[in-house]
Amino acid sequence: MQAATVDHQERTLKEYISPPVVDVPQDMNITDLLEQQVLADPRRPLFARQASPGQWSDVSSSEFRDDVRTLARGLAAAGLEPGDRIGIMAPTRYEWTLMDVAIWYAGAVTVPIYETSSPSQVAWILSDAQVRAVVCDTSRHRGIVDTAIRQEQLDPLVGCWLIEDDGLDDLRRLADHGPDEAAMESRRCAATLEDLATIIYTSGTTGRPKGCELTHGNFAELSLQTLATDLGTVVNARSSTVMFIPLAHVFARFISVLALAAGTKVGHTADIKQLVPDLQSFRPTFLLAVPRVFEKVYNSAQLKAETGGKGKVFAAGARTAIEYSQAKSRGRVPLVLRVRHALFEKLLYGKIRAAMGGRVAHAVSGGGPLGARLGHFFHGIGVNIMEGYGLTETTAPVTVNVPSAVKIGTVGQPLPGNGVRIADDGEILARGVCVMRAYHNRPDVTGKELVDGWLHTGDIGDLDDEGYLTITGRKKEIIVTASGKNVVPAQLEDQIRADAVVSQCVVVGDQRPFVSALVTLDADILPTWLGQHGIPADTPMEELATHPVVLDHVQSVIDRANESVSQAESIRAFRIAPVDFSIESGQMTPSLKIRRDVVLEDFEPLVAEIYGAPKPV
Repeated sequence: MQAATVDHQERTLKEYISPPVVDVPQDMNITDLLEQQVLADPRRPLFARQASPGQWSDVSSSEFRDDVRTLARGLAAAGLEPGDRIGIMAPTRYEWTLMDVAIWYAGAVTVPIYETSSPSQVAWILSDAQVRAVVCDTSRHRGIVDTAIRQEQLDPLVGCWLIEDDGLDDLRRLADHGPDEAAMESRRCAATLEDLATIIYTSGTTGRPKGCELTHGNFAELSLQTLATDLGTVVNARSSTVMFIPLAHVFARFISVLALAAGTKVGHTADIKQLVPDLQSFRPTFLLAVPRVFEKVYNSAQLKAETGGKGKVFAAGARTAIEYSQAKSRGRVPLVLRVRHALFEKLLYGKIRAAMGGRVAHAVSGGGPLGARLGHFFHGIGVNIMEGYGLTETTAPVTVNVPSAVKIGTVGQPLPGNGVRIADDGEILARGVCVMRAYHNRPDVTGKELVDGWLHTGDIGDLDDEGYLTITGRKKEIIVTASGKNVVPAQLEDQIRADAVVSQCVVVGDQRPFVSALVTLDADILPTWLGQHGIPADTPMEELATHPVVLDHVQSVIDRANESVSQAESIRAFRIAPVDFSIESGQMTPSLKIRRDVVLEDFEPLVAEIYGAPKPV
């Protein structure tokens, strides 16, 4: 590890670079990771498929590879050439990864399409990436693709295959007319680390999505460098995980390749409502999730305890878990705290872990800030959440906390082969094996955002004296009030959103006389909470948005959040929106990031109500 520049006065670094620890051959590609697994153990289960609820059947490395080869030959027989772009529009499921790897075996390039995409969004991706074929989950998805092609008068596709109703069998039958084994092996081996593997379109909080060109090296080399750290003790041939976040998102996609490189068994679930029973039947050893999932686990456990008359037990147990984790991070746990922790291990912690399958010891969190409170809570109950940081442009992780060196509240140090620099204005710059090669068809933006190998992330943060990165906000989202005060909204929003009743929060105040907030309520949690407070569970959301008991609760949440900032930065007023923000409305991206401009436009009447007038022009 090396730090190039140190500010001794503030004890912070300006740059931290982790040199590579693995020498990866330049002529390899992602498909070699599967070939290595088959060579090591053809019977090793790489996947488990759910035939019926709670019933999983293993898929060995050789079975998976054989089907991948067949599907790749089918793609070739359909007329798809090396380098062609093939879209996948489906929820998270086994066949998503199956087709992803088959596309690479055919020498082609995968283009993920979120299953929630509208025809106009699909048309943009098909056109910009010059997609020649698409694999869809259902006939509904194919209908969206057909509508996109018709409305924008795009060239017809070479093929469009469905996953549902064994639709991929059509592709398998085509394999009988495909190239011979030698020709297919030549296709598989042709790509090197520098060659394009996928074009992933950023879900984009503003403007049209940009296509990030990620190479085989971005995935394969980053995976191998990652496994060379002690993350390899978490992700290995003895471990397992359930994939439930969208595979169209770079975070899940990287973990899929990482698992392939490690020989980790992977299950899939597309229905988040079935996540808990699926975790309990699959019993994974580690999880990956966005912070909202961990918030839901905490909030659900809290409300369940309160409903059962054990709210005080949960509160004491949560407090003990946090104190225990904090004491461990300082290097010494007092005897009295150890005794209390052992008591709550029997009363509470084991039950929470059982809800996640009973074997989860580690989790990886990404896609947004987790917060020190949740990090310490889960660490204290025996689940080590390793928070990381990255973007689509960085193949997901630039930095991550590793098991032996977790610093809760940070997103860790750069992974081997990568580096982080803090610019003079606080912006985080990243470079290394994780960084994409370019924005597709956008040399203008590439030249602006990727300078001398350093990617300008748009996020702001700092490095401590050991090279641990802390994210403090997003450059474009900094609010400047009418009096000139700079406010980082994430600092307040994350704390407010952590409450069980709150679903989302958007801090408002740019060019306004004071800071305010728009808040939405969590429809899943509300019925239980309302029952506890003597409010009918079927009370309409519009009525709850102005209900005195709900308003008092949200005000108390905001008051606690305000304690972490100065008076000038504190939230002076708020309104509860009568509906939650959603992907369908365009207020959230498919990766669950808030599109602030859309939210502020859609809820302008509420904002105007707060300030008594529209925003000054």
